[in-house]
Formats: sequence, structure tokens, C-alpha cells
Amino acid sequence: MTDFVLNARTRTDLGKGASRRLRRLAAEVPAIIYGGDSAPQPIALVHHELAHALENEAFYSHIISLQVDGKAQDVILKDLQRHPARPVILHADFLRVDRTHKLTTRVPLHFLNEDTCIGVRQQGGAIQHNLADLEIQCLPADLPEYIEVDMAGVEVGQILHISDLRLPAGVESIALVHGADHDLPVVAVNKPKGRSEAEEAGEGE
Repeated sequence: MTDFVLNARTRTDLGKGASRRLRRLAAEVPAIIYGGDSAPQPIALVHHELAHALENEAFYSHIISLQVDGKAQDVILKDLQRHPARPVILHADFLRVDRTHKLTTRVPLHFLNEDTCIGVRQQGGAIQHNLADLEIQCLPADLPEYIEVDMAGVEVGQILHISDLRLPAGVESIALVHGADHDLPVVAVNKPKGRSEAEEAGEGE
């Protein structure tokens, strides 16, 4: 896995007013690094550099080498606040990562073969997505960019749960760690609207 690299500087002027000035006058994003054995560290990043990195979906689920005042720290992005109306990043949270310890994060789900799905193409069903990402636990070296969900053989009325997903080696679902009753539905192919049970039974005959 190729790490992303971002440059940052230590931020000493704290508070809401300082954060507003940082965004307006310096075109920088206030952020914080936390976790591990070190104290939380307020930092500032150049807005356009962070925005450019965020255009790559992999940035959200990769290890980031954050160069703070020239000193590198391994982190992952844990939270991001955006302006509700303008393309402005308001704040970012980064979690320190120890490459010898497992981390917990969320990775996106990629749904494959939806256009050739049996339940859609042959049976006229409609796909319903219940989850867009999955919370996982793994070592940093095993962190996947995304998890694939193959829809090719899914039929009308079928539901895929978390336990049906093929997770990469070394990766486990946090939900399933908590027990079978946390095996949430991921995606389903619903019956076509407007068709009665009698019509379906007639087709079966």
C-alpha cells in the first residue's frame, strides 16, 4: 500500500476565532492529531493540498504520512467537517497509527456487476444499498482500500449480510466481532414494484 504524504505545521493559536482567521487569512485548515501515547496535537494544513488529497477515495482508508514541522507521523483520517454550502474544509481529525497494533476504521464498499445482476437484468428487481462502508479492524499493513461486493449472482428477494462478504486476509468486521445479531444487511435486490403475488405465482406455474 502506497502511503499519502501531507505537510502540516503545529498550531498554537487556538479557539474558534483563531480557526476562522486561519481559514480566511492563511487558506489553511485547522486539524488535530490524537491517539497513541502522545498528547493531542493541534495542527494546520494547506487547504488546497488537503482538498486535492481528498479527491482520491483511497485517501480515506490509507495510512497517511503527516509531516508536522518536518517530523513524520503515521495517521489515518478519522473525521472531516465541511462547510454545508461552500467547498470549504472546516476541520480534520487524524488518528495516530502504530504499525504493530491493529486499528479500527471504516472502508468503502464497492458494488461490482450491478448491471449484470441476475435479480436486476433477468428478474426486473431493483438494488437497495443498506451500507456504503464497513467498520473493520486490522493491522495497518492489511488495511484495504475498499471491500468488494459482487452482485452478479444475487437474485430478487435475496439479501447479502456482512457475513456474506469476502474480507481480505487479516481483516475482520467489528460488527461480527460483537455477535451474529450484529450481522447487518449490506445490500438487497427487491421485487419489482406493482407486481402482485398472484402474478408471480402464475409465472411459477
